[in-house]
Amino acid sequence: MWLPPIVLFCASTASGQGPAPETAPPLFPGGGLISYNSRVTTRAPGIAGGVPSTARPTFSHEADFNFTWGFYRDFDLTVLIPITTTRFDIPGKPVGGTGLGDSLVLIKYRFYRRDSARGTTQASVTLGPKIPTGREDLDNANGDLLPASLQPGSGSTDLFLAANGTYTGLFNLKRLVADEDFHALLRSQGTQATRLGSDLESRFWLSYRPYESKDVAREWFIGPALTWLHSQDDRIAGVSKRGSGGDVLLAGMTTYFGVRPGMHVWLGMDWAVAHSTSPLFMPVRRHISFGITQQFRLHR
Repeated sequence: MWLPPIVLFCASTASGQGPAPETAPPLFPGGGLISYNSRVTTRAPGIAGGVPSTARPTFSHEADFNFTWGFYRDFDLTVLIPITTTRFDIPGKPVGGTGLGDSLVLIKYRFYRRDSARGTTQASVTLGPKIPTGREDLDNANGDLLPASLQPGSGSTDLFLAANGTYTGLFNLKRLVADEDFHALLRSQGTQATRLGSDLESRFWLSYRPYESKDVAREWFIGPALTWLHSQDDRIAGVSKRGSGGDVLLAGMTTYFGVRPGMHVWLGMDWAVAHSTSPLFMPVRRHISFGITQQFRLHR
């Protein structure tokens, strides 16, 4: 309830806010960060007549707990642990449940930084494994195991890759920032002999800072975001499920507010504006995300 009212109108598809509104900078050397991110995703209704083997949740909620450590200049280490709730709506009683999701262990390296009178330009890369720590035993009322795509955990060890860039001072406006986050989750075979389709995401955020206190303890960023999601087809028992993957384009707004030194909140929303069509493809309709971050110093 203490969040600024303006924040309630915006959101992000991010998995968890980092040390800054932009995605390229790592955490400062010797610093620590903890954050909580609550992310809700809704999809188009499922196919009538049961639960297909490629079904995605019509509703899902992911509570992400993020710990980041700036262990060296231009490097940081992130451990992200999710608690995931999935639900698939079918006539009668929806199926789904809650459990621990797959964890991520990521290292970010900022390989470029240039300061100028206009602002700062930065670029970084991130990589690391997704570890199969998630629950894989959700079943329906009859005791039948739900498809792998509806389980909180995938049972597979996957590779996460990301490239990020931030350009401050766009059009020579010091408070206008362009930020690009491109990442991929390259999947392997997991539970139920299922290899879920690999995912690609490109998110562009154009933010403006309309407010900044003199001591920089409080600041506010807000702006539009455009996101492209691409998922490949699933493979089950070695057979490709053609049409289970596809593309979605989402548009929305993102905001980020510094409430005191080291503490920030963010919130927002994205809506689908275009998507692929296929009987097996369940496109994302909406993302809603909000969270809070607290930075601190671990060592010098």
